[in-house]
Amino acid sequence: MTGTDSDDNATDRRLRLLVGLVVVAALVVALGVIAHAYVWPTPAPDVAMLFVTLAAVLVANHMRVYVRIKSSQDGTTWGEVPVLIALVLLPGPWVVLCAAVGMTLRMIATRKSPQKAIFAVAKEVLTASTAVAVFWALDVRPSLTDPPAALIPVIVAMTAMAIVDHAAYLPVMATASHSTVRRLATQDLDMKLAAYLVRLLATLLVVAVLAFGGSLLLLLIFPLVVFCMHLWQSRRIRTREERESWQRLAEATDELNAVDLTHVLHSAASRAALLFSAVETEIDLVTDSAERTVRGTSQRVTFDGSRAGATELPPAEITAELVTHDGRLHMGVLRLRFGGPVKLTEFEQYKLRTFTSALCTAIRNATAYAELQRLNEQNAYDAAHDPLTGLANRRELYERAGEHFQSHTDEGVVALLLIDLNHFKEVNDTLGHAAGDAVLREVARRLADAAAPGDLVARLGGDEFAVLLVDLPTPALATHRAKSMLSTLERSVAVEGMQITVEAAGGIALAAGSGGVNELMRRADIAMYQAKRAGQQTATYAHSQDTADVSRLALGSELHRAVAEREFVVDFQPIVDLGSGEVVSAEALARWHHPEHGSLTPMEFLQTIERSGRLQDFADAVLDQALAASDQWREAGFDLPVAVNVSPRSLLDPRFPETVLSRLGRHEVPADRLIFELAETLTLSQLDVVGRALTELSEAGVRLALDDFGTGVTPLSVLSHIPVHQLKIDREFIGAVQTSSEASAVIRSTVDLARSLHLSVIADGVESEPQRHALWSLGCVAGQGHLFARPMSAARLLATMQRGTAGRPGALAPSLHDGGAVVRMSRRRSGGSGRSALPHLPA
Repeated sequence: MTGTDSDDNATDRRLRLLVGLVVVAALVVALGVIAHAYVWPTPAPDVAMLFVTLAAVLVANHMRVYVRIKSSQDGTTWGEVPVLIALVLLPGPWVVLCAAVGMTLRMIATRKSPQKAIFAVAKEVLTASTAVAVFWALDVRPSLTDPPAALIPVIVAMTAMAIVDHAAYLPVMATASHSTVRRLATQDLDMKLAAYLVRLLATLLVVAVLAFGGSLLLLLIFPLVVFCMHLWQSRRIRTREERESWQRLAEATDELNAVDLTHVLHSAASRAALLFSAVETEIDLVTDSAERTVRGTSQRVTFDGSRAGATELPPAEITAELVTHDGRLHMGVLRLRFGGPVKLTEFEQYKLRTFTSALCTAIRNATAYAELQRLNEQNAYDAAHDPLTGLANRRELYERAGEHFQSHTDEGVVALLLIDLNHFKEVNDTLGHAAGDAVLREVARRLADAAAPGDLVARLGGDEFAVLLVDLPTPALATHRAKSMLSTLERSVAVEGMQITVEAAGGIALAAGSGGVNELMRRADIAMYQAKRAGQQTATYAHSQDTADVSRLALGSELHRAVAEREFVVDFQPIVDLGSGEVVSAEALARWHHPEHGSLTPMEFLQTIERSGRLQDFADAVLDQALAASDQWREAGFDLPVAVNVSPRSLLDPRFPETVLSRLGRHEVPADRLIFELAETLTLSQLDVVGRALTELSEAGVRLALDDFGTGVTPLSVLSHIPVHQLKIDREFIGAVQTSSEASAVIRSTVDLARSLHLSVIADGVESEPQRHALWSLGCVAGQGHLFARPMSAARLLATMQRGTAGRPGALAPSLHDGGAVVRMSRRRSGGSGRSALPHLPA
């Protein structure tokens, strides 16, 4: 048996007990009236007057202003009026008999349940007997011929009847409606008192007319007067009830105006029970996201869960569909249970439609808000987590580390463990990226499981992970915890039926006193590479082994001055056609003319710039000088593309493509005259990140050259990730082209690959004529190196091209062609494919 069933059974038992007490009291009082009449005999009544009294009792009790309370209907009646008037004219026992018979006939006519009928008759007998007792106590003797002026007894008797009526009725009604006697007694008290005074006034008026010479025929006019007063009272009560009902409906709809779906459903269940005086309310919600049932009374919610987990209840008396106003979306059903037959008035039906419409709107709003909140949370989660492993990403790591730096807590030491997997590329190359992803997910899971509470495990990209170690009691514990975490990676990983051993190196850095998160990351990075070089599992950052020593820090502090005073200059090394010796493009090479250290190459200062936050200023300065040189050469008749080295960190800036295109427009240089050179030693994870920027630039016409080609481990993967136009063979292979068959094979395979992909090939580091001839024989058509020219300023390069060789402007070396055997093809810009304008391989 459920809690609801046991509550209903207890209520029924209390109701039967209270009804029984009223019946017993009525029997006792009735027997007392009979005994009194036996001791003091009363004259025989007028039969016609008895029938009139009986009819008056029947009609007066039927004239009721109904107010629904739960499944019952209650209201004020005119039942006391005929009883009191009859006591002035007829003996008391006969009046009690008429009241009992009249109420019995009404119960039979309205087909009330036996329990309700017995209670109503007993209550009528009890109140009528009370009035008789008052008249006897005040020695009022009835008379048809000379009615007494019983105004005072009528007032006393009617008051006594009201008290007894409420004493018998309120406990029963409070139990049936699960309310309190006090609440029912005070509910609409002013209206009850007004109705009492109206009935009392009508009774006194009739008694006064009869007592002071009025004819009994005036009683025929009395029903009409009572009926008019009843209509007035009914209209007044209903007007007030409707006004209060609208107020309650407005309060209910205001309470539904919430963004939490649970609050909406719970409020709706309780408010509906209160609005329509229902014993219980049930809401069956059916949406795309959930199926849910909520039940409640006016006091509390009794059930909230899935429909499958709800107990079956009897069918509801009133059911309303939860449908949007346009009828296109069905959200569920609202059920109202009253415990008995109920018919809603037209006003109540309209009120129900209004409530269900407001509930539908509230459900839609709450559902939409919940979905929006879910999307916001998902977006926030995605922005802070790595999509492959579910770990925190670089951004979340920096934010969490920054919070620890800003809080300045003394709870413990903060350290950073930077982890890099050894030889992970071999997994991707051998088994494919799906297997590599599986290994990364397993590594992430093991690191997360091994992390201490409060530590943050993050994936920075590719095969690089980081762990923010917090609340360390001593610095030495950082090494212990790092080794413990890395030891979890020693167990082999099962991938596609193979057991793979994962090796990793970790660098540990304790939080520095200054420099913040960036400095902490830099130190951990240095320590990690120290571990790799030493073949150790972990290494802790030591200042004495930091290659970024005081001199590098000094360079970093001078960057602002260097940019402002234009200490960064750009030299240009020409790229020539190996066959004709003519210049076909030029590569921009930056130099730092330091006032103390002299000319510094990018190898000496680029890493400092990248870590200083001044990379964008440096890149802008180099690009401006390169585009200005290209514009200068074009005006002099040499329309040469210019190649500029670009750092992957620059491509991480989402504003980089827009900045480049803006500078091209400012210098009026066509986009296909600009070539960006990118190191082929980039990892695939870096290529995934910068690919979007490169694609945007390529679509605008800017070309891309892959520098140091052949030194990476996955050249084909690189070519599939970015829109490449040129390949620059690393100088390592060019220097050995005459002595190493392996170097020649690499160059020939690169040329064949480029021919199949419609790419240009440039040889970097051509130092001698034999190298030039060997490269030309292998199919390489362009090159750069000291054989042709060293890096020089833009003006000097222009003068060199104007001077030329052997009377050929633009040529820096003699032609390899026999003048009568070869027809020279004119240089052309890239066509629709956006490929290089360098000469193609000879047929």
